[in-house]
Amino acid sequence: MRIAYLINTYPAPSHSFIRREIRALERRGVEIRRFALRGHGAPLVDPGDIAEQERVEYILARGPARLLATLGLEAARAPLRAARALRLALWLGRRAERRYLRHLVYLAEAAWLARRCRAGEISHVHAHFGTNSTAVALLAAALGGFGYSFTAHGPEEFDRPEALALGRKIAGSAFTVAVSAFGSAQLRRWAPAADWPRIEVVHCGIEPGHFPAPAPLPEGPVRLVSIGRLVEQKGQLLLIDALARAARDEDIRLTLVGDGELRGALEAAIAARGLARRVTITGWVDEARVRAELDAAHALVMPSFAEGLPMVVMEAMAAARPVVSTYVAGIPELVRPETGWLVPAGDGAALAEALVALARTPRPALAAMGLAARARVLERHDIDREAAKLAALFAGAPARRRAAPGWRAEPAAVPRPAPR
Repeated sequence: MRIAYLINTYPAPSHSFIRREIRALERRGVEIRRFALRGHGAPLVDPGDIAEQERVEYILARGPARLLATLGLEAARAPLRAARALRLALWLGRRAERRYLRHLVYLAEAAWLARRCRAGEISHVHAHFGTNSTAVALLAAALGGFGYSFTAHGPEEFDRPEALALGRKIAGSAFTVAVSAFGSAQLRRWAPAADWPRIEVVHCGIEPGHFPAPAPLPEGPVRLVSIGRLVEQKGQLLLIDALARAARDEDIRLTLVGDGELRGALEAAIAARGLARRVTITGWVDEARVRAELDAAHALVMPSFAEGLPMVVMEAMAAARPVVSTYVAGIPELVRPETGWLVPAGDGAALAEALVALARTPRPALAAMGLAARARVLERHDIDREAAKLAALFAGAPARRRAAPGWRAEPAAVPRPAPR
């Protein structure tokens, strides 16, 4: 099989799971051509990301003139398909708060992708994230006559399902992937029941070989690590408040691994609460450093307000570290009482209590929780096992595409939430 993968920004520090998925598919003999709309922008630090960047074709790098010329060539080659794709782009623009120009740009990007797929004898495009990358895949499929699928991760798709025309994207796909049962349920809210069979659950995964015998828990004060973009939805500001409360009773240290727009606010909050000697912010680091930070910690803390199913939770569990997180999205499907603590999202007092409970848990009991976490994640999230599911879906995509509803503008009877 020869499949095109399309991502908005790739590679990026927070998208190593896509690289992992592609590698697992390639191990199964699936040929993957990598396309992205744009690069990450900031310098990459992980050697794997740097090497991957060399294999990606960046569509926007072709420049407006070449993209428009390609759109003209596609229109001349297949006028009827081009007219349908234009109509679809305008419909998508109207749904997205009348952002017509943006979706005409997507159409030009789609023309380039369709032409490259035809030249490379690629018959299927798979997009990650049900946002602009899937819009381009949908339009490219309309232009090129091939199939597409996409993986919806959340939370963005679930925050703006109507503006993103999520139901239309599901209806036109050969299949749509959710990364958790929760994600599958959210997708079904925006698709008619006739399209529910298109929705499949394929977990993001870890490579077990990268997590050999786990390191023992460190000696000394309790050390926590939190890994991810420094943004509001990850809840790091609330974590600083909770740590300030918990630190009144227990000696707890925290390392924040990642970077983002909230870094300045976090540094100010750390200073204001007198936690400068307890909290470290590393910025973005490579996978080896992430693993070292997990090995140096007693637990991962992930106080997110909104999520899909975080890869860092899986990685921490594979490293035999308990997890403190929140009851949101797919996290409760993975983190159970025997593997960590879950608290209501946004409840700083409950988060502080969980941190104190963790600090007071005897180390042998904490180690046993970590081993239970490791067993659970290795059972549920082996990337080769999940890639086998995805490869089977790709193999069956042509038949499933023939059952898709074609190029109609909007799926019929898409459910809408009842007014309160």
